[in-house]
Amino acid sequence: MTRTLVLPAVSVLSNSGVGTTTDSAGAYSITVGEKDSIWFSYLNKPTPKFPVSAIVNPSAFDISLHVPVTELREVRVAPRNYKQDSAQNRLDYAKIFNYKKPGFELNSPANGFGVGVDLDQLINMFNFQKNRRMAHFRQFLIQEEQDKAVDHRFTRALVKKLTGLTDKPLDDFMKRYRPSYIFAMTSTDYEFAEYIKLAYDDFRGR
Repeated sequence: MTRTLVLPAVSVLSNSGVGTTTDSAGAYSITVGEKDSIWFSYLNKPTPKFPVSAIVNPSAFDISLHVPVTELREVRVAPRNYKQDSAQNRLDYAKIFNYKKPGFELNSPANGFGVGVDLDQLINMFNFQKNRRMAHFRQFLIQEEQDKAVDHRFTRALVKKLTGLTDKPLDDFMKRYRPSYIFAMTSTDYEFAEYIKLAYDDFRGR
């Protein structure tokens, strides 16, 4: 069954470099010239370019994007999907991800009189070496997960396409201008591409 829904955060791009994104209602506004072309991009998947001169009603140009939602069996495929890997990683290391630093806690005994102490918690609280090791490993797994998420979006192919860089200059650019995890996860395709272009201008000026 096919359903049509509004789609926010779709990047609307043009040959002239002007761009915007769709709002929560799926609407957008962009100023372009008659000889310009526009196209749309969602999740790094661009549409064909549409010449403005060929658009019948430029003031209300709507387009439908096919976004498939599928349920896949649990199989290994290539290339690997970092989101699936991340979810599996969380399952494999659930004990580590859910680890909390032990603390001291008072509780009421089963008979309802007085105050008791959980001896297991008390012993665990003073197991300093194990606690440090668990906390360190948890932080390592979280950092590894975030690094893979950034790698999935900040790719050599994308940077090469937008900047034309190759070989060692491309390597230097990838290291120097690697975006933060928060920006990589929250920015739209347009905002992410603009960041790379601005970073490239800075890179050339050095």
